[in-house]
Formats: sequence, C-alpha cells, structure tokens
Amino acid sequence: MSQPSAQVTAAEISRIAGVTRATVSNWRRRHEDFPAPSGGTDSSPLYDLDSVRAWLASRGHTSAASPSEELRTTLRLRAQSGGGTSEDLLLLVLAAAGRSPEELTAATELPDADLTARAQRDAASVADAVPSADAVRFEAGDAAVLRALYTCVRDEGGQAALGVLAERELEENAASGAYRTPAPLADLIARLVPGSPARVLDPACGSGTLLAAAARRGVRELYGQDTLPVQARRSAVSLMLAAPEAEVTVRAADSLRADAFPELLADAVLCNPPYGVRDWGHDELAYDPRWAYGVPARAESELAWVQHALAHLTPGGYAALLLPPATAGRASGRRVRAELVRSGALRAVIALPAGASVPLHVGLQVWVLQRPEPGGPERKSVLFVDTATDTSAAAGHGGATTARTRGGSRSASVDWEGITARALGAWRTFAENPDTFEGEPGVAHAVGVVDLLDDVVDLTPARFVRASRADVDPAELSAEVDATRRDLVKAAKSLARVAGQEAWSAAAVAAREWRTAAASDLARGGALTLLRTVPEGARGRAEGGSGGRAGARAVLTGSDIARGSGPTGDPAELRGDTAPVIAVGDVLVRAVASGDGSMTRVAGEEDAGALLGLHVHLFRPDPDRLDNWFLAGFLGAEENIAGASTGSTVLTVSPGRLRVPLLPLEEQRRYGEAFRHVHELRSEAQRATRLAEETSRLLTDGLTGGQLLPSGDGTS
Repeated sequence: MSQPSAQVTAAEISRIAGVTRATVSNWRRRHEDFPAPSGGTDSSPLYDLDSVRAWLASRGHTSAASPSEELRTTLRLRAQSGGGTSEDLLLLVLAAAGRSPEELTAATELPDADLTARAQRDAASVADAVPSADAVRFEAGDAAVLRALYTCVRDEGGQAALGVLAERELEENAASGAYRTPAPLADLIARLVPGSPARVLDPACGSGTLLAAAARRGVRELYGQDTLPVQARRSAVSLMLAAPEAEVTVRAADSLRADAFPELLADAVLCNPPYGVRDWGHDELAYDPRWAYGVPARAESELAWVQHALAHLTPGGYAALLLPPATAGRASGRRVRAELVRSGALRAVIALPAGASVPLHVGLQVWVLQRPEPGGPERKSVLFVDTATDTSAAAGHGGATTARTRGGSRSASVDWEGITARALGAWRTFAENPDTFEGEPGVAHAVGVVDLLDDVVDLTPARFVRASRADVDPAELSAEVDATRRDLVKAAKSLARVAGQEAWSAAAVAAREWRTAAASDLARGGALTLLRTVPEGARGRAEGGSGGRAGARAVLTGSDIARGSGPTGDPAELRGDTAPVIAVGDVLVRAVASGDGSMTRVAGEEDAGALLGLHVHLFRPDPDRLDNWFLAGFLGAEENIAGASTGSTVLTVSPGRLRVPLLPLEEQRRYGEAFRHVHELRSEAQRATRLAEETSRLLTDGLTGGQLLPSGDGTS
C-alpha cells in the first residue's frame, strides 16, 4: 500500500538509518547519488522520504529504523501536515496493548479507511479508563501514524509507544524540566516504605515511575497528580499498562495550589518534587492547614512538599521524598527542619552519589518521614546514611579510616546494587530498633534529636557519617600499604606488556566502509538471538525467548559490565521476573548508555549460570555465523551506541537498532582477536587504576591519621 510522500530532516534520516548525524553529513558529501534536498533551507534542508528510503535500501540500510523511530517520524510528519496532537493517540496505545500480535498485524494491513475506523473503535473501547480523556476522532490522513503505532505496540510494547507519544507532546507544549526518575532509584524509594501499603500517592507523579515501582511491590491503589497534563495522562496510561489489576487515579493540577485529593489519607507517599521553585504559592497558601510544622519560606518549596506529603498520610504512614541537598541545610528552612526533628516526623536522611538522578552533578538526598501517631512511641534519634561511601575502602583496615566517596563526578558509574544494599540495610536495622542501632563507620549513624537541634539544624549526612581513624594499628596499615603497592607494580608491568602489543595496522588511503545489518535483521535470520529479562506483569513482548527464573544464582548487572566485575546483583531484586541464564560466549550490552566504563562484555566462565539483569541486553550469536568478540566490539562502538540510543538525560539503547558489518567468519575472527586484545588492555588499565587509587588513599589516610611517617622521619 503506497504512502504519501513526505519530507524528513537530516536528523530523522540518521534515526531511520541507525547512524549518527555526522554519518549522514558524510554521505551527503561523498556520494553523488545521495538524494538532493526537496525543501527547507540551505542550513536546514528537507529530503523526500521515499527517495531517502530507496537510497538507504540500495546500501543495505532497509531495516535500520526501529518501530519506535518510525512512530517518531510519522508523528512529526502528521504535525507538519496540520494533524492532531499525540494526546489523541494515548487511548489507542492502551487499547492496542490489550490486543494479540496477530490482531495488531491484521490492523496494519487494512486499507487506510478501514484502519482509521478500526482505530476509532479501539480508542472508544477504553475511553472510560482514562479520567478526563477527550473524545477522539481520527481522520483519513492519520493512517500512516496509526499503522506505525500499531506496529510499535506489537514489536516493542505499549510502554515504548507511550514514551514516544509523551516525548512528542512535551515538545508540542514546550514544557521543560520534565524527566524520569531512574528505575533503580524509584525501586529504592518504594522499598524504603516498610510493610505492605495498600494505598500510595505521588503528588508530583510525572510519568509515573515511582507509582510503577510501588505497583511492583503489590500496591493496588495508586493515586497521582502532576501539574503537566501530558505527564498526568501518560502516567495514567503507563500505570494501566504496567499494573492492569491496580486501581489507578491520576489528576492534572498543581498539587500545592489545587490539591486533587484533599480528603485522601494514604499509607505511603512517594515523591520526586520539582526543585528550586519560588513561585509555588507562598503568599496565597500562608495559612494553609498543611503547614503543621511551620510555614515554609518562599525559597523552601521542598519543605512545602514535605509537609504536603505528611498531611496526606494516615497516622504512622511513611513518606519518601527525593530532595536536593540544600534542603538539609539552608538557613531559611531551619525552623521547619527543627520541628520535623523535634516531632519525630523525620526518620532518616539518605545521601546519594552525584549522577544518581537529574541534576547529575548534585548528590541528592532521600528523606524518609513518618506521620506521628497520637500516643505513639517517642522517637529519640534520626538515621543518617551516606550511600556514596565505598565501604571496601574502610574495610581494608578494620573499617576505621576515612571512607572514600564514589560518584563525585558527573561521569562516574552509579553502583545501584551497592547504594541499595547500604541504604536498605541501615534503614531496616534502624527501623527495627532505633535505640540499639550501632551504625557502620563511614556509612550510617543515628544521631539523637537533642544533638540535632542546634542553631542551624543542618541535616546533611556527611556531617554525621564519618569513620574514626584513632584505633588503626600503624604496623597493620604499613603492611597493607606495602602489599597494595607491590600489586600496583605488578599491574603496571602487565599493563605495559599489553599496551606494547601491536594488533592492528593502518587501512588504505581512505577508511574502510562497511555494509552493515541491524541486529534485529540478524536475529530474524537466525544469526543471533536477542534476549532480555521481562519484568513481572509487563505487557511488552521480549525480543526472543527467555529461560530462567530468579533463584539462588547471582545477577549480572549493567554496573558489573561497566566496572568489569563478576555478577553482583541480588536475585531477590528480580522478584517474579523472567530472566535468561547467561552462557559462555554470550555478548552482553548495557541498556543505558552513560559514557563511563565498557558498554559490552563477552561472558566467560565466571559469568556462566548467572541471571541476566533488568538493564542488560543479551546477544547469543550462532558461532558458525558470528564471532562473539567481533560482535561485542562493533556493538559497543561509540557511534553504534549513539545511533541506537534514544532519550535526552538518560540514553536508552534499542538493541535491535545496533548494526554489525557483514564480513566472512574468518575475517570476523581476525577482528575478534583485536577486540579481545583491546578488552585485555582496558581490564589491565582498570586494575592498575584501582590499585593506584587504593595505594594513594592508604598513604594519605596513614600520613594524615598519624599511622605512617614520611621517608627518613624517625619522629616517635
């Protein structure tokens, strides 16, 4: 069935072909047969879509665009031609997600008029499910985007299609400041609430990530509110897709100024509120009954959100909020902080490393609060946890030295397994019996309420979570320094040996060009199998089979790949998820592109039998057709990852869009050996770097702590 000709930008060509913008620019310069611009301007040319696709097909790029990229393109073309907004497609996503793949395929094959009528009926069938949804009417010109939407839901799932629609509508509404809470952080925040809450509220729900995390814990009543209508609508549909058995109620309005649930008392409140907002309603809300702990200053919108959360809790209910570090120490918030501490409402402050969530350069904090119960127990202390601490540093010599921080830079890898273990371990032990909590040097410490109520009431965890060096034995520390230094010398020699090996030579006059295939095409042809872990209750279909269940096995995570460590994930985190079992030779690719550490890994004996983590893609090549090291090398190439990634703050890799050169197996193996050498070089460099940092830290701590003396200094 022919589609009307349309015009696309160079950026859209790059997405269709699965390459970077620079590659498209290179094609335009080097290939005389590249389609000439058919519109636009000299600085922003437009190209005929049919001509571009024909040219790409002649060069082996016919299947590069994923269904979600096709949906993005058709949405823009629809808007360009004066069609409706993406909002009117939300209901259709919900309806399509409930159809079988066969039904969706049949819909895509209908003539345009029949397809439009079918979509109209599907959207109407779920109209009552989304509160305040306007009536939807599709026109004949919508056929292309409807066909793309059905295909995207069929191949990538309802959540993928929903994400594309939300991106488009945020652009249409010129909204800014909207971003997702990372899934591992959302899971941590949800797990900080003890027990099994039945009713959870998020008054700044955004796309619903925190409520989805609560649903994964079994919560069956989900309430959300967001000031952006697009976010509220997306949240409602997303939650209905992820938790169809839950009762979902989402409203669009400003929670502080126009609370949509004034009478609601929830068992728990989870929230990642907007930061640094001065126009939050300070003047008109001066006498609001929610300010039981003091009227927040104009600069303290975060403390207004804290009290809003407490006002919506049943007595004894818990709230967990993600807040900027300034909330803990700003002078304007001292009186409210003091009352939160004095009343026992504040139970814990947990510091996260920089990079855990937007803004990435700031180490955010999670505040855990509990609404006081009339006649309830007196709360004498507050827990402070620093999850940015690397406990291995302290453990090296009795846990008594100053702990090293992780994630201090924007590019640092976020060790979610370590963060979760430290935060939950300390919090659960403290919550069980605060009076006997002993803490952990450099990680967690409970501070008495009286000690916190000073002139500043600064609740920054770093002030209280410090390790003491007084009891470190000088002889033991000196011996550890010597041992670590010897290991460093060995690692440096090994690195020099590997770096000195030559495993490559210069190409000819020009760089070699590849004829490539998308991983999705290779999977359809049987050259490889794409596997992923399927979250419990997910509606989307995996890109391949799956063969494992969470049990006693360890889990290989994206952080393990970045750090080059063995599987460290907790199988309990997979809950009821369906997880493939890793085999030797599998190629593993991180699902989130962060620019730090390796993106790929070839599974070895130490990985065999581990379960695949939630944020890792598994490529299982046919050894008679693909060399695994060759595959890993090209899959992890920076340009390849960039071309297959979507998003702005968080780049998510679409595995099917990664491209692989089509080479004979023997030539693949030669490249594979070179990539294996590069892997060894990286591993040796990482080991030497770790040992150099550890040696430097031990020496610095020993010299500043008095356990070590400079060379030649015999002072006693």
